[in-house]
Amino acid sequence: MNKQEVYEYLKNKNVWHEITEHGAVFSMSELDETPLPYPEYDAKNLFVRDDKRRNFYLITVRGDKRVNLKEFRKKYETRVLSFAYPEELEEKTGLLPGSVSPFGLLNKRDADVIFCLDREFMDDRAIIGIHPNENTATVWLKTEDLIEMIKNHGNEVRLVEL
Repeated sequence: MNKQEVYEYLKNKNVWHEITEHGAVFSMSELDETPLPYPEYDAKNLFVRDDKRRNFYLITVRGDKRVNLKEFRKKYETRVLSFAYPEELEEKTGLLPGSVSPFGLLNKRDADVIFCLDREFMDDRAIIGIHPNENTATVWLKTEDLIEMIKNHGNEVRLVEL
């Protein structure tokens, strides 16, 4: 799905959302310079794989958090993790580096990527800001709605503490 298709998907599913259009951003520091209505709920996404390339994970955390893959591995008992190659990202999600988003999980019929969502997105207002498969906008939606979409697609969803 491209950006417009994500918007149509949300509209057709009757999912509450707000859209913030902005220039292309490739890092969280660039996004910090962008006026956002809910900056504390903006997400950062890491697409990783295990050393055997059998398991792929999309780890989504608040934008100001750092993720230690060694600690994640130990805590969640995975094999050694590293960032996936751009070709693997495209194969599994249809996305390119810089536009990684949970919406990308909906692009492929195979639901073989495990979605690991930081439990902190369930706190407070329980909203999340993610790219609509392009890094030129942020879509704000309820965290529960995002989880439901990903689960309905068939992907495993894990709430994690990082």
